[in-house]
Amino acid sequence: MNEPLDYAEQSGVVEQQVRRHRGGAVETAADRIGQEWPVALIFNGISHAVMMCTPRDLEAFAVGFAISEGIVERGSDIHDIEVTMHGEELPFPHAQVELTVVQQAFVALKEKRRALTGRTGCGVCGIESIDLLDLAPERVSDTGFLSRLASDAIAHAARALPEHQALTKLTGGLHAAAWCAADGSIGRAFEDVGRHNALDKLIGQLVLDRTDTTDGFVFLSSRASYELVRKAARVGIPMVATISAPSSLAVTIARQAGIRLLSFCREAGYVDYETA
Repeated sequence: MNEPLDYAEQSGVVEQQVRRHRGGAVETAADRIGQEWPVALIFNGISHAVMMCTPRDLEAFAVGFAISEGIVERGSDIHDIEVTMHGEELPFPHAQVELTVVQQAFVALKEKRRALTGRTGCGVCGIESIDLLDLAPERVSDTGFLSRLASDAIAHAARALPEHQALTKLTGGLHAAAWCAADGSIGRAFEDVGRHNALDKLIGQLVLDRTDTTDGFVFLSSRASYELVRKAARVGIPMVATISAPSSLAVTIARQAGIRLLSFCREAGYVDYETA
């Protein structure tokens, strides 16, 4: 399990004085709010995207973003990463992550470069035309993982996820992405104000750890949007499970990729969206 409050830079939360109104009474109290910073992603000296995310695990986030967005094909295409935090600078705190990628990837990035300003609720803000949407996912190889999946894996993961959501317990406002084994046990989990960012952090750490991404599944505290399924397809993840509902395009992308998509996941059950 991650220890989200062991950090060198930012905790992921800030404290705020609030007034609570309950039953006609008002009290002043200290509350905690999830941090949201602009994070600039810079490839070979050129700024590519500014994403709004929680300023933790930014190296993993940058690696996951680069791979899940198709900027690089593999972790070895990234030669260097440098994270710079600007927590005390006005008008607002921000961070930048500078990545040095192989020349082939950089040339391809410049050819399809787009102005992308990310927001916590949207994964494709700034795309200039519908033609730039990547709706043709890679086909995920059948490695036999789904045949090894325990019948109670989802119940196990749903029961265990809150133990990996320390920031959510403090704020009530962050998303989580967890990496689960065939029995539903959780190996890694990351939190962020954006569900896409949480998944990118998880994917990035899996790549940095050289984890076999075909031998496990992702469990998300959010709804299933097409971007999340698309990101999973890029790294060959065979199954995506979410606590909330899927979108129609998420179901379509899952079917095209051969990803098993489960939603409304609880200890008591789930809904299975057939891949065939």
